[in-house]
Amino acid sequence: MSNIFTRIKDSIAADLNDLLDQKEQKNPIAMLNHHLRRCENEVKHVRELIDRQYLLKDHFIKEYHIASEMAAKRQHQAEVAKRASEDELYTFAVKEYEDYQAKAEHLDKAYKDTVKQLDQLEQKYAEMKRKLKDMHLKRMELMSRENIAAANHRMSRVIQPERVFGQSFSKFEESEMYLEQLEQKVNTNYHQNTIDARIREIERRLESSKTE
Repeated sequence: MSNIFTRIKDSIAADLNDLLDQKEQKNPIAMLNHHLRRCENEVKHVRELIDRQYLLKDHFIKEYHIASEMAAKRQHQAEVAKRASEDELYTFAVKEYEDYQAKAEHLDKAYKDTVKQLDQLEQKYAEMKRKLKDMHLKRMELMSRENIAAANHRMSRVIQPERVFGQSFSKFEESEMYLEQLEQKVNTNYHQNTIDARIREIERRLESSKTE
């Protein structure tokens, strides 16, 4: 039964990967934007973790100072109890001193480790940001190339000849042909109207001559 579910899961995963591959081939810039958003979210999450580590570092140093002060206080109290021959109080103060001293040493080590780790994290974070910046620049380059390719394609459709009914005409050539035809039509109409007007004038003069 588990093998069946495993095969079903693998089949679904394969189908999803195929769909993503098809989408990436159709619109690579969109897929790149998707990857960039994921990287940006990772960088943001890492920054949050580093900021949290800074808070822990501040907490460690604060607790270290408290433990150190308490250790010094108990040490002084143990000396006072010893001079006063207060054995029970002396024993309690020494035990407290040892506990606070051990705690202070542990916190001091934790603080120093945190400072060292923060330095490493900041370096890796800076590297992440540099890589993310490089990815953004790469996207800009790809977008520029895509725009140039699209512009060249559109210009080619306008300027380069296209095969239509066995003849090659570009859109500019078609427009020029249309303008020439329109000009010929206008000129023809003009000449026709001019001839008609002149003939009517001649006929009018002839009629006037007959009358006279």
